[in-house]
Formats: sequence, structure tokens, C-alpha cells
Amino acid sequence: MAVLYKAAVIKESNMSDIFDNNNDDFKEVDTDNLVTTVSEKEEKEETSESNKNSDYEDVCFVCRRPESKTGRMFKLPNNITVCNDCMHKTMETVSQFDYQGMLNNPNFQQDMEQFSKQSGFPNIRFVNMADLQGEGGIPNKQKLKKKKKKEGDAPAIDIRNIPAPHKIKAQLDEYVVGQEHAKKVISVAVYNHYKRVATNTMDSIEIEKSNMLMIGPTGCGKTYLVKTLARLLDVPLAIADATSLTEAGYIGDDIESVVSKLLAAADNDVEKAEQGIIFIDEIDKIAKKKETHSRDVSGESVQQGMLKLLEGAEVEVPVGANSKNAMVPLATVNTRNILFICGGAFPDLEDIIKERLNKSAAIGFGSELKDKYDKEKNILSKVTVEDIRKFGMIPEFIGRLPIIYTLEGLGKDMMVKILKEPKNAILKQYQKLLELDEVKLEFTDGALEAIADKALKHDTGARALRSIIEEFMLDIMYEIPKDDNIGKVTITREYIEGNGGPIIDIRSNQINHVPVEEMNTISQM
Repeated sequence: MAVLYKAAVIKESNMSDIFDNNNDDFKEVDTDNLVTTVSEKEEKEETSESNKNSDYEDVCFVCRRPESKTGRMFKLPNNITVCNDCMHKTMETVSQFDYQGMLNNPNFQQDMEQFSKQSGFPNIRFVNMADLQGEGGIPNKQKLKKKKKKEGDAPAIDIRNIPAPHKIKAQLDEYVVGQEHAKKVISVAVYNHYKRVATNTMDSIEIEKSNMLMIGPTGCGKTYLVKTLARLLDVPLAIADATSLTEAGYIGDDIESVVSKLLAAADNDVEKAEQGIIFIDEIDKIAKKKETHSRDVSGESVQQGMLKLLEGAEVEVPVGANSKNAMVPLATVNTRNILFICGGAFPDLEDIIKERLNKSAAIGFGSELKDKYDKEKNILSKVTVEDIRKFGMIPEFIGRLPIIYTLEGLGKDMMVKILKEPKNAILKQYQKLLELDEVKLEFTDGALEAIADKALKHDTGARALRSIIEEFMLDIMYEIPKDDNIGKVTITREYIEGNGGPIIDIRSNQINHVPVEEMNTISQM
């Protein structure tokens, strides 16, 4: 393809290649190479511009280290980036190989001719780079966000915007019923922690972290309390499970994976993650194993590995994965300003507390009965550090959790309050579901007490409430869409106890009492 170009239009071309030196006549120029060069240049400019506008750092395709650790990288086609170290190692390896001897080998040429006649290489499939997720074949969840340039010395958290402890507790009261002592402790601890993060120092006195250990029976609201707190404070929160943690080098999640989950919750923003909250649930599952002759890789070894995380140190964290390997990039996260909250049910701790309290039992007027504490409901509130140590937690681990508090077991009155008082109470959720069918749902006080009694027998805390209500609401939610005349449904104690049925209010204000036999017949139709 040839075309005439005017010299004034093409600025980057050599003028002697276009004009004749003796006259002003135009010359024919082959623009194929020129168009290719311009298109390649535009493509490179677009690629570099997209890299500048990207929120994520470039990651080396070979060693998976981010740009913040390796420095500037080499840009290759298909958005692949390679760091300086890997590029030099690759070039050194290539220079040591005798490619010329391989190409001059007659057997190699015969093999290549044979493969060219076939439809492709046998049992070999080439990777299509377009099929890989993310730029350069690395998904964004395994990339770190670029650090934003700080404007002045403005702190990340403004101390004036931190809510006071009484305001934090007032907001928790709207969602969590009871547990007054636990809400007060966690409100003060969080307030002091973020004051420490905002000020960083006070009169050259370094303030230590206030990590917490939360002890309470199953279903009493440990996890829900922390979830509500994180939602109110609008900070990154990661909820990890200690049961899957193992010592480094063994099958299971590495200890640093708890920080990796926080990094993912902060959208891979390291600076934001360094001010978040990590809740490690089921912490009692990493207690020392008793009378074991094998290596305790999921017990005491995990406690020892978590010491540096709780204390505050710079740790290498896998990005977008639960364990370190060659194909996962690593990020350095400082855990100094990360608040750790550990929670667990500690099922056998009650027996340890009773054994300690019953030591004073003896014969005589000043002695106490051995069964004095057998019916004590809140026996966990009498826990001490020595009891936790006997349970299987090492002293170094307990010492890094200075705030220890307990949650009360749920009683009948508290169960009834949980059903109807919180903002997102279980009854309100079912009432909202039936409102979509233009049906009003009500529960009598006797029905709520009957539901609470059944939940206490399950011995699984507040989790039993939903399963019980779901069981009795199944037939009602199935039959209501069939009849448009139903305007109101009232759940009674008799229906919960199996001695009667719910009260159905037809839109013509006629009240019908549906017996149990008829409800069973309707549900079987």
C-alpha cells in the first residue's frame, strides 16, 4: 500500500525520505511500517496509561511479588509484568543454553517436520492468556492496592469522630439484647484502642494494645456482638475460625491467614487493614491436647505461632489465599494497630471452675456444700486466668489478651426479648415476609413463652429460636398464598404446644379458629 503524504503533515518522518532534494515533488512512501509503528506506540501509551489509572499494584508473573517490593517492572505483551530480579535470572539461564546446537541437530529438525505435518503436538495443550482472569493472568484479589499519597500529616482516624463508649453501647442495645457487662467492656476497649491508633503516642508514652478474650456458652451472641460492632464503627472486620489453623508446614490454614482475611475485607488496602478488627472464633479449639504422644500441630503450636500477631509485628501475609506458596503474592502487614478479639465456648471450663470453688468444702460449721455451685447458671463469670490455663491455654497466650470477660447464658425472659425487641428481631423478619402477601402476623405472649421454653430444651442458645419458628410457620407460609381472603394470622400458645391451631382472620372480619387436625389435613393436600 502506497500513498502520497505531504511533508508538513508527517512530523516524525525523515524529510529526505519524503521530498526530493532537487524539487518539491512528492515521493511515494510505504506506510505499512509507519502505520504499524504508530499503532504499536499508541497501544503502549494506552497500556501505560491504564497501568497508571489502575488501583492495584503490578505483580511479578514469576515470583508473585508486588511492585512495592520489587520496584519498577518490565512490561511484556498480554499485560504481563516481570520484576528486575526474575528478568536477570531468566536471561542468565537462557544465555547458558546452547540453542544453536539444538537447532543444528538433524534429529530435532526431523522431529519438527513430523510435528508440522500433524494437527498439533501430541498430549500438549498451550495456555491461552486471554482465558486467565485479571491483567497478566493474575486476579485482582491477589493484587495489593496502591498506597495513596498522604497529604500532610493528617491522621488516618480523627479522634473527634470516635464515638464515646456510652454511644457505642447505646447503638449495641438496639441490636443485642442483654449482656450489659459485655457490651460495656467491649465499648470501652474499642474506644481506647482507636484513641491509641489516632494519637499514636501520648507524652512519649507508648500505649499497649487491649486485645480481648470473650467467653460464653454457645448461642449467647458472641459473634453477633462483634459483627454489630464492626458495622457501627465502619471498619474492616475479619471473622476467622481457629479450628482450621495449623502449624506452618502442615495441612490446614496458616496462622497468617487470619490477617489475610482482614486484608481481603479491606479490599487489599494494607493501610486500611492495619486499623481493622480480627475476631477469632472457636479459640478454645486450639487448647493443648491432653495425654497425647504426637506433635500438637493444631493446639499449642498454633498458640505459639499467634503470639507475634497478638503482640504486634510485621508479618508476611498471603494475598487472596489461606497458605503461603510460590504462586501467591505476599504482603507485609503490621499488626500493631489491629484489634484482636478471641471468643470461645470453653465447654469443660465450668467443671474446672467448680473444682476450684469446691476446694473449700469440708466437714464442720464453716464448710460449704459440694453441690453449692452445681445449679449456678452464670458459673463462667467466676473464671480466673488460672482456670483458663488449666483448660489448655499457655500463659504467654493469655497474657496477650489482657481483657477477659464472660457472656451470660440465655434465660427464658431474655429469649422472649430476643424474639421481639431488637431492630432485626426474628418475629419482625417473619412479619415482613407476610406483609409482602398483605397478611398481618401476630404472636401472643403465651406463644412467645412457649417458643422460649422449647428453645431452652435444645440447649443451643438463640440459634434454636429460628428453627422452632420455622417449623411452626411452614404450613402457614405454604397455605397463605392460596387464599387471598386471609388478612391476619395470630400464633397462640396452643398452636405451639400442639393443642390447637392458629387464629385466622378473614378480611370480612370473621374470626376462624383452625384446629390442629384441619391444619394437618390442609398441609397434606
